[in-house]
Amino acid sequence: MHKLNVQEKYYNLLKSGAKTIELRLYDEKRQAIRIGDTIEFSNLSDTTDTFKANVINLHKAESFAALCDKIDPRRAGMADKAELLKVLSEFYPEERQKAYGVVGIEIKRI
Repeated sequence: MHKLNVQEKYYNLLKSGAKTIELRLYDEKRQAIRIGDTIEFSNLSDTTDTFKANVINLHKAESFAALCDKIDPRRAGMADKAELLKVLSEFYPEERQKAYGVVGIEIKRI
């Protein structure tokens, strides 16, 4: 089972089902995730607050801008492409996106 810590705002959206795609760099840790795997999500503000979900799809791209052409940003908890790119650029600079690529991990709560 994989484990991912998520900031509280986005964790709550995932837990409620309002957000069905978690966006990350496609680094070594995320490259190990396969469709059908289970992920335990933890609230970064309270790591005892967790839930589990199954991976139902992996959306890969070379950057978050390119990924926005494949997915609806609302499924990732963002109002639109501009918000998604603004928020993610704070976490993941362009050079890191280019180095690893990115992935949208589509989930369904267990």
